[in-house]
Amino acid sequence: MEKTLYHGSREVIRKPQFGKGKPYNDYGRGFYCTENLELAKEWAVDAERDGYVNQYKIECGGLKILYLAAPEYTILHWLNLLLENREFDLMSPLAREAREYIRETFSISYEEYDLIAGYRADDSYFSFAQDFLNGTISYRQLNQAMHLGKLGEQIVLKSRRAFDRLTFTGYEFVSKEVWYPKKESRDRKARQEYFDLDKNRYQKGDLYIISMIDGEMKADDVRLR
Repeated sequence: MEKTLYHGSREVIRKPQFGKGKPYNDYGRGFYCTENLELAKEWAVDAERDGYVNQYKIECGGLKILYLAAPEYTILHWLNLLLENREFDLMSPLAREAREYIRETFSISYEEYDLIAGYRADDSYFSFAQDFLNGTISYRQLNQAMHLGKLGEQIVLKSRRAFDRLTFTGYEFVSKEVWYPKKESRDRKARQEYFDLDKNRYQKGDLYIISMIDGEMKADDVRLR
């Protein structure tokens, strides 16, 4: 199965290098792409500079792929990966206890995979995750928040084998004047929906992190599906 991938960047990258990249990205060191061209254009720019979208083809047959949206995983498996790789501001004892609980209960041996597909923790997603860890929102609300504003999914190349399958097929210039406002609009929409719709609306049966810890809930608990 062949996929077309896009990588937004400040430069043209004809040959991505295995082992490069920041170790504190969402899923650790790797090459971060998306199948959505418009998202790649948004990710290519910031307020001060233009960018480029690099296009690639990759043959996925035989690659070991971790799909975090698969039925056997929950949003807490995704959150565990963030906790392993990103820096969280965990000021309260509850948040620190939540981190240990999630890392013990929802761990994945993700480094053995060639590709990882899952949510991208940009500013909005990251703030939603922090609210859950601090007990501000429920598990249901966290799941709902991940879909607000359609902030996008990413595919990350993790192994040398995956990098060897990647073929550069072209690039496109991306203007910050056009695409940075779209990026900001998507983020604002997600935040607005988050605050307007459901953040403070309790529903009977809502699970909060403190009750999950106290109840020693496991990853296969039907209440997490």
